[in-house]
This record gives sequence, C-alpha cells and structure tokens, in this order.
Amino acid sequence: MNLLIVESPSKAKTIEKYLGAGWRVVASVGHVRDLVPENGSVDTENKFKMKWHIMPGKEKQIKLITDELKKADAVYLASDPDREGEAIAWHLLDILKTKKLLKDKKVYRVAFHEITKKAVQAAIENPREIDKNLVDAYLVRRALDYLIGFGISPLLWRRNLGKSAGRVQSVAVKLVVDREKEIESFKPQEYWSLESLCTAESAQFKAILNKFNGQKIEKMTIENKQQIDDMLGELGTPNVAACVINVDKKKTSRKPAAPFTTSTLQQEAARKLYFSSKRTMTAAQHLYEQGLITYMRTDATNLNADAVTEIRNFIGREYGDNFLPKSANVYATKSKNAQEAHEAIRPTHFDAPAKNLSGDEAKLYDLIWKRTIACQMANAEFDSVAADIETDNHVGVFHAVGSTRTFDGFMRVYTEDKDDDDDKKDTKLPPLNVGDKIVITEFIPEQHFTQPPARYTEASLVKKLEELGIGRPSTYATIMSTIVDREYVEQDKQRRFHPTNGGWVIASYLNKYFTDLVDVNFTAKTEDTLDDVSNGKQDKLTALENFWGPTNKMIDGARGIKTSDIIDEINEFMHKHLFADDDDKCPDCGAKLGIKLSKFGPFIGCENYPNCKYTKQLGKVDAAAQVDAAAAAQVKSDAVELGDGIEFRVGKFGPYVTDGAKNVAAKQYTAETITLEIARDLLANANKKAEPVKIGENPQTKKMIFFYPTGRYGAYISSDRINVSVKSQPDLETAIKLINNKIKKK
Repeated sequence: MNLLIVESPSKAKTIEKYLGAGWRVVASVGHVRDLVPENGSVDTENKFKMKWHIMPGKEKQIKLITDELKKADAVYLASDPDREGEAIAWHLLDILKTKKLLKDKKVYRVAFHEITKKAVQAAIENPREIDKNLVDAYLVRRALDYLIGFGISPLLWRRNLGKSAGRVQSVAVKLVVDREKEIESFKPQEYWSLESLCTAESAQFKAILNKFNGQKIEKMTIENKQQIDDMLGELGTPNVAACVINVDKKKTSRKPAAPFTTSTLQQEAARKLYFSSKRTMTAAQHLYEQGLITYMRTDATNLNADAVTEIRNFIGREYGDNFLPKSANVYATKSKNAQEAHEAIRPTHFDAPAKNLSGDEAKLYDLIWKRTIACQMANAEFDSVAADIETDNHVGVFHAVGSTRTFDGFMRVYTEDKDDDDDKKDTKLPPLNVGDKIVITEFIPEQHFTQPPARYTEASLVKKLEELGIGRPSTYATIMSTIVDREYVEQDKQRRFHPTNGGWVIASYLNKYFTDLVDVNFTAKTEDTLDDVSNGKQDKLTALENFWGPTNKMIDGARGIKTSDIIDEINEFMHKHLFADDDDKCPDCGAKLGIKLSKFGPFIGCENYPNCKYTKQLGKVDAAAQVDAAAAAQVKSDAVELGDGIEFRVGKFGPYVTDGAKNVAAKQYTAETITLEIARDLLANANKKAEPVKIGENPQTKKMIFFYPTGRYGAYISSDRINVSVKSQPDLETAIKLINNKIKKK
C-alpha cells in the first residue's frame, strides 16, 4: 500500500477517489509543528538553531499518519506547491525520521497545481526531492517573525502600547495611519468647470469648456464664482451661435485583463462580491480542494498550453471564431519573482460553469470562470469621436467626446469595474463635420472641491502592498484579518479602513523607535531576500544575520527608553489628530492635555495628574459632560473616584460603577476592593449583546431570518424559533439552507 499525505481532509477525499485501491490518503490539516512559544526557540548565538514542538491539537493527526505509515510501503508527501507547503512536507519527514518509522520505506515529494486525476497521477509519476531552498526560505521567514514577535511585543505589553507587532502587519497599519494623516491635513481647494448644452439640428449633446480667449482650461484654472461669472458675461446669453472647428474620428480597442493571481482575485472579489480577503481565500480553498480550480496562491499570470487550447475551443464553439484572437493572448507576470506557483488561478475544466455549487463558492467560481474565458477572447472595439466647437465671437472653445462600442469581444463575458465605468461615461455624438453650425442653448457652471486621498479598502490596501513588494500571495488575507482582529484598524459601512486609537499609538511608536520595521523599502527588501533564498541565490544563515543585526540594535535601543519619553513622542505624532483645532488645554485647570496609556487602551488626560484628574475618552464625548446638573447633585459624597472619569458608587439597588454615561452593577465589590482596572472591565463588557442583523426572508416559511453575533453558545441565526449555530454571518442562500435543514430534522 502507498500512503499519500496532503494538507486538508476534503482534498484527501477527492484524491483518494482518483487513486483507488492500493492507496491511502490522509491529511496533516495544515502545519503540524512550530517553534516552541518561549524565549530562546531561535538561538541567535548558535547559528539561529530552532526548537520545534508538535502544535497543540495535532497529536491526533500525527498518530493517524504514523499508524497508516506502518501499513505502507512508500509515503508520498503531497502538501501544497508553495513555500509553506514545502515546509509542511519537511516537518513531516523530520518527525517520521525522528520516530524511526521510515526504515525500508521509500519517501517521495510530489506537487500538483490542480486536483484533477490527470494532474495527480502525473505528479506521482514524476516525484522529486524536498526543495531545500524553499524550506530555507520558510525557516528564515519563520525565524524573522518569531524574533520580531518575542523581541518587540514584550516592549509593547510592558508599556500598554499594543497587543503585538508583526513584520508585515505593522507596515499595513502604518500605511492606513499615514493615509489618515494625509486626509486630516488635507485642505480642499475650490475650482469650477463650465459645461455647455449644444444643439446640432434636432440632436442635443454636451461639451466641456476647453479654451477661453486662447488659454487652455485645466482642472484648476477657474478658481471661483467671480471668474465663472466673468466668463459667462463674455460668452454671451443662451442660444449662443457656434461652429464645429475640428472633428477627430478613430477606432480604439481594449484588451482583456490577465487571468487572476491571488492579489487580483482578492481585489476583484472585494469590488464585485464585497468579499473580505479571508472570505475570498476560504471559498477559493474549497474550490481547489474539490478539484474545480488550480492552486489559489500564486503571483503568476500564465496558463498552460492545454488549458489555453481548451479555452479557445470553448470560445469558438460558444461565441464564434470572430471572438477568438488569431493567436493566444499571453500575459507577462508583473511580480519580480513569481515563485509561489506555475499558473494563474483558473478553472480545471471549461465546458460550462460548475454546477452544484452554492453561496460564496458559486459566486467566486463564476468570477474565476468568466475572467479566465475572457482573458483569451478578442479585444473589445470602439468608434470614438472628438469635436471642438468654437463660439462665433471666438471667446470659448468647447470639447465634446463620444464613443460607441462596435464589437463586444471579451466584454461579452466579463468586464472590470473600469470597463463598466467607461461604458457609463460613453456618449454618442450626432454626425458632426467641420463647419457645421451649432447653437449653445445653455451654459452649466459647476462648483467643485479637490478631494482628499481615499481611505484604503481591503482591495486597495492589498494592491498597494503588492505594488510595494510587501507580502506574498499566501499572506494578504492573513494581514487583512490580523490588523482588524488586533483592533489596529476598523472598517466603516463602505468597507474603508480607519485606524483605531490603538493603531495610531502603535504606528507612532514603531515609526520612532523601529523605523526600519515600518519602512516599506526595508520590508520589500526583506521579501526580496526571502525570494533569493528560495531560488538559491542567498544562503539561510547570511539572510538571517543581515536581518537580525540591525533589528536587534533597534530592540536593544528601545528597551532603555523611558515611558514618559515614549508618550511625548506619541503625543507629537498624534497631536493634530487628537486636537484638530489645537485646543489642548485642560478645561479644569488649564494645563496641557495629552495622550495617556492604560491597560485598557489610550485616553486623554491632564499633565497635572494626580492633582488634576480630568480625563477624556478618545473619539468620544467627554463622559463628565454627559451628566446633567440634576444627576450630578444627587451623587453621594462618599463616591469613590477611580480615575479616567470613572467612579464607584452605592445606589438604591446596590454598588455600581459609572463613567457618567453608563452605570454597571458591581455588587461583588466594595470601595476597598474595587480598582480602576476592574471598573473599566465591567464597563467594557456591559451590554455587549449586539442587535440582530436581518439576513432576508425564507421563501419556504415566509419568515425573516436574523443573525445574532453573540449568544450563550456563540453566533447563531434564527427564524420562527428555529436556531442554528454559525461561525460568522452567512449569506441569505446559506442561511435558508441551514434553517430548512433544521426544520426537516424536527
């Protein structure tokens, strides 16, 4: 018997069906071993020797593998075809060697980029050795992350600066904070545009002012209403006579976008499907494990020859030969080092979109299928016309543009957002020739203001990280979820990132004391180093020494900094954010206000503390100001001030704590046993039950389905007294299925 080890149980089931008798396929369920979570697990004084242990909960998988191995003649290590997958194979081999279970057994490393019978059998027929360079790159990456975590994170915890600092996540947080600083310091500028409504015989169209008295009109040329009024005075009243002085006609074409990489899939799924990066990768993982798409962690845009032939045959059969370019479209990979996989993300079959899919998987598969088909289709073609129209008094020249799609090409199947936007902008002009008489029936002046740079969304932040060379395909989803989970950023209803107060604090601290860590060039260079190690251009030890030397100096330098000095630096970094109008005077004593740090996060306090105990919660209305005079008069004289605007009191219904806006029972405490930390914890955890979210109506029962984020046993959905536990908010289709399955079982 042969034993084949993959990463996931669902993948194991799929592959075992392909291989049949004589094969046993089991899963490691991801990584099985990691560094021991303690200081010294990477020995920087002994060539960075690493101490490993079996990860908690993975003992069961190791026992399953070892039990099956005892019955096998050969073992095939078939973890994913990327750096992390190579590391899993290496760890498994090392564990099995240590247990002395490989005597008289052959060991093979096999890798495939799609889970089809053909691909799996081809991989088994062409095994290879474990790629030492890929493993070394993993070891360097893991050591760096460990050294940063155990080097910097304790400095953050000790001073209540944050939860942790990561090599790539910290850069992502810094990018979000820097963008917020740009937005806060942005000063809008007024400018105007002038549009005209033109009539040529019976047809109407619009044109924009392009020249005035011979001067080219740029975006910011017209600065105020006075200028626009003066221009209108010179142009004349409505029904101004004009003439076409130039017509430019040309044919244009637009090429289809390349097939998906991990990054572009996450970006497009965010724009079109409103998926988070994590949600996209979860659905993609399931599609891959079912054998429906190729490996979903890749920065390559090429397709193999067999796939291209199959796609072109499908296009010719379904859409006609005129939708086929003469030769296959070829896309150059933009990544400097596309080493994670050999192909773009594509379906494994092209005859028709996959059936029997639902929810996120169906939506994402449809997106991948359409993008892949479109990438091998002919260009979309357009007729465009541009005309210049001059007023008869030679004061103004207006520019009109029209465009008409004459051949759909790839747009018959798939359009990107920019294609959709361009279609909306396209207008059809009437037939125009030089010398044609035009009447301008109306002038339409419009006031504008320059806009600040847009806040990052997941899609645009992933794109920015990719442009900067930071992170790799397998890391983007983790980066996005980590910075949210650690509460360094939060998302608004439009899914835009805003830095939290904690995000501001961590960014300001790292910006001052760990400059290289949050420097995009330094981080990108580190990623290039990992690529060099994976390609054998640099050895593991040199890479680690080059990184650890300067990083260790930063850590050593930061250990001796006084907390008061750190707070001063944070205040300087955050001053304009905290006090937009430079109103940083304490309302109680007139001293200077600034940021303070506590176990529960940053807050604003007075520099005269403890003589002045004024505090204010960041981003919220001053709690003390929310207590009206009548309520304040009733406060008993024996109330205990705990600090940070919080008091312990004894009322009609017993002891409680209050921040002025909210009261929380504290019956188990007395004035002697209560502390500020306990009080803040009580207030923070009060009323945590969130309002239910409407998902939609169940067509079978005609009842509304609600999502409850918190419950006695965690998140759940509910409809007409039927409750089903869930991990996160499902889409309507999934919610209906879960509720109806529960009804059937009753």
